[in-house]
Order: sequence, then C-alpha cells, then structure tokens
Amino acid sequence: MDGMAATVTPPRGMRDFLPAEKARREHALGVIRGVYSSHGFDEIETPVMEDASRLHAGLGGDNEKLAFAVMKRGITPDDLTAAATSGDALSLADLGLRYDLTVPLARFYATHRAALPPVFRSIQIAPVWRAERPQKGRYRQFVQCDIDIIGEAGPLAELELLTATVATLDALGLGGCTIRLNDRRVLQGILGSWGVAEELRERALITIDKLDKIGTGGVAAELRDLGIVDDGADVAAELEALTTADWHLYDGVVPPPTWLDRDAYADLLALRQTMPHAKIEFDPTLVRGMGYYTGTIFEIAHPDFGYSLGGGGRYDGMIGRFLGQDVPACGFSIGFERIVDLLAVRDEGRPRSVVLVYDPAVEPATLLKLKHELVASGTRVRFERRVKNARALFERVTADGFDAVANVTLETTDAASLAFRDLTA
Repeated sequence: MDGMAATVTPPRGMRDFLPAEKARREHALGVIRGVYSSHGFDEIETPVMEDASRLHAGLGGDNEKLAFAVMKRGITPDDLTAAATSGDALSLADLGLRYDLTVPLARFYATHRAALPPVFRSIQIAPVWRAERPQKGRYRQFVQCDIDIIGEAGPLAELELLTATVATLDALGLGGCTIRLNDRRVLQGILGSWGVAEELRERALITIDKLDKIGTGGVAAELRDLGIVDDGADVAAELEALTTADWHLYDGVVPPPTWLDRDAYADLLALRQTMPHAKIEFDPTLVRGMGYYTGTIFEIAHPDFGYSLGGGGRYDGMIGRFLGQDVPACGFSIGFERIVDLLAVRDEGRPRSVVLVYDPAVEPATLLKLKHELVASGTRVRFERRVKNARALFERVTADGFDAVANVTLETTDAASLAFRDLTA
C-alpha cells in the first residue's frame, strides 16, 4: 500500500473512552443508579431504534430533524427515483435511532401497561443519537439519564423527580444547584398576549428557546422574520421584562400581568413551598425545546457552571398517542456528558488494585494461583511482563488506577510472599 495510512478515528461526534475515562463514567453512573433506586425508581431498557413514524410524529421539536434514519431493506432503484422525485428521503426509512429516551418510554408503557403498577417510576440510562454539528461539548452519540413517573397526575410526580435529582447531584458532589421552574400554560399566555396565532405557537417557542444563545434582540428579530409577531411589536423589551420576573407577580391583591396564567403560577408556587430547602426560581422564559411538554417544565443549574445540568417536565399527552387514552406523565433528564467531566473517581469503596510484574520464566499456573488468592480477598489484579523501562510501566498502570506493584519471580510461592510497592506515594 503506497503512502501513509489514514488516521484511524471514531466517526465525527462520537468517542472512544480509555480505561480511566470509562472508570469515571461508570463511577458516576453507579452513583446515579444508586440514588434513583433508593427513591423508588426501577430501571428498564428499550431498543436503540424505533419506528420512523414514531420518531417523526411532531413531538420532538427540532430534534426530529436530527434523527438518524435507518434505510429499509431491499430498496430498489425505483424506490430511490420515487424518493428523489417527491423529495421525501424519509420514505426510504422505516426505522430510526432514538434521539431521546422519552418517546421510547411512552411506547414501552403502551406496550407493557398491563404488567406495570398504576404509578410507574422508571429509570432509563442509555445512549441516544442526534445528527448534530460536532463541536466542543456537543456529540452525535451521548448518554442520557432519565427518571420518569407515569400515572401520577398531581404535583407529587414533580416533587419526587426534583427531590431525587437534587439528591443525585448532591451525591455526585454537585450540591448547591438552582431549579428554574415554568409551565407551558404560562408560555401560552405570553404568546397569546403578543397575538401569536395558535398554529404558530410551537414554532415561536422553538425561537424563544434560543434566548440564552441569541439574546432578546435576536429572538425578537427571528420572530418578526418568521412572521410570527408584527413588526411594530416591542417583543425584545417584553422579553427583557420577563427575564426579571420573580415569585411576587401575584399575591391576590396586586393584579397579575395579563399574560400570567394564575392556575399554573399557583401550581408552581405550591411546588416551591413544598421544597423550602431548595433554591427555586420562576423563569417565564424557560421553554424546554421538546414539543411534547404540556405543563410544568424545569431545569437545574450549578452556580459554578454557565449551563444547565438537566431538565424535564410534564408530558401528559404523549402516551395517549400510542395507547388511545391519555395517561399523566412527567420526567427529568440529567445531562450526563456535561457532569461526568466535572467528577473525579473517588477512592472510597474502590477495591485495592495491584499489578504483578512477572519474570518470563514464571509458569502461568503460578500466576493464576496468585491471582486467585488476591481476587478472593477483594483485590483487583493485572499481570504485566517485566520490561527494561520500569518507570514507564509504573506511570502507565498508575494512570490506569492501580495502587501497588509487586514482582513475581521463580521463588514466589503464594500471595503472602509478595512484597508490594505503593504507587500512590
């Protein structure tokens, strides 16, 4: 083969994980699973693919445009011609990779409802795929950590989700977070006060969801360019006023703003009062981009980081799409990829990890006997053949998380005779 070999890398937007990175991820996942489980949630698993029609049912907002399609088997040249003529590339696909875990959960519940309790609390921790433009912190394959409660129509669902999420972040060493609350009914009231037509409101919310990225002026300009609001409307000024809203908009005496949905605001106040030890803010500009949210929506952020660590909300209408009858549902997703790089693997609870450096003349049976003794005592063991550059070997295994090293020679008879050197000193 002429020339140099091409660089071998993962597909763009996807990653390999070296042992130390994988250990950090598994540590975090173990903490998350443990706390969620202690709050009464049960883990399930769904397929990585769903029917294309389900993934493009108008529930996923802009994420539907980012779904990876899986082509049908046995596609003919006539099929390709028909798709090109119609401009409907999705006609060639019958499946797609999931872009989130909520749509698969709704399908799962509709499939297995008879085998599930009246109020079902689920955990889903799994990869999802979106055809994003790869950039720092944005990947085409990433892990989501979801908890959902299906069948509970009252505020207990939101309270359980928020409590479990705060406890999880505390356990990960990310305490002191702030919860931002809003309700889709509040957003509908705001759009109504601007005179936005019903059929344009979901598109308007997609634009408002960009507020953190393009600012009030950018949002107002895009809404005007799309013909959603009149050129004369001072949407930028109204958005600026909304960003300063707090918990004193309506006290029963002072008239509330015309856009404020009183019932929704009362529900949000009740959630705040039931969690007095949490820092909870009212943010009427919070959207959450998915089109399936119907009521309460929330995000959680840490004071040290300028981005959300997770979010969710109530999506009472989704399961009815599959089941034929509405079932109340609410969920929360932790942004795993955002938090995992903030964490270090903790030493507590981790088994002792040792490396046995052996002479080539040592019999495999002897090595296996030593390993059996050490593993039986709860120790993690790796074999390494003796090399000339011992320092490089020790640096490598230390980076891999090993604590100690011992030499194995022809004179070594059992684990008790090993002399370990501490690699962490």
